[in-house]
Amino acid sequence: RWRRLGCFQQALLTLVHLRKNETFSQLGAGFGISQATAWRYVDETLDVLAGWAPGLYEALTGLGEGDHVIVDGTLIPIDRIAADEPYYSMKHRKHGMNVQVIARPDGTPPWFSRATPGRTHDLTAARSHGIVQACLTRQILVLADRAYQGAGATFRTPYYHHREQPEQYQQFNRDHARLRAPGERAFAQLKSWRILRRARCSTRRISTIVQAVHTLLT
Repeated sequence: RWRRLGCFQQALLTLVHLRKNETFSQLGAGFGISQATAWRYVDETLDVLAGWAPGLYEALTGLGEGDHVIVDGTLIPIDRIAADEPYYSMKHRKHGMNVQVIARPDGTPPWFSRATPGRTHDLTAARSHGIVQACLTRQILVLADRAYQGAGATFRTPYYHHREQPEQYQQFNRDHARLRAPGERAFAQLKSWRILRRARCSTRRISTIVQAVHTLLT
């Protein structure tokens, strides 16, 4: 079937959308196509890219006892009114979608989760995505922040601060923070794509966008 854009131009159209977060009207004007055609081409390409992103068990292949990963959550801000309570994150004080990441010790992200409403607690999200069970099964040590306390035997979280905290607890927290810090690189890479700094699309498409961006990062 004849198409207004070739494969290269369709790929470029999608990259512009992800990088610049332009509207489909702007994209269409820039590429000489209609708004509806721009939407369809981007949608097609995102589905293909997302299909190449690894699943959780594939991402953990080769890891086991003696290895460690970093698990953390981030919020993808969205345009929503105050009434959209399920999307409101009390932690971040804004509307958005919760995305979990598993990062290697150097900050490289082998896996991003699907997006869930922003009200979802990080620990709830980690359990529902299967992260807790997968890491427990493989005996993979997980470094995470206090939001994951109670996750399970293989999760290590910082001690709560209090006035008379023993020195060994303070040292543990310092070492824990140092080892966990590279995990921030994973989210920095994800949000280098402007569309994920404030998503204007349907919340149902954010998971696809995250997986598509992950494919482009790998």
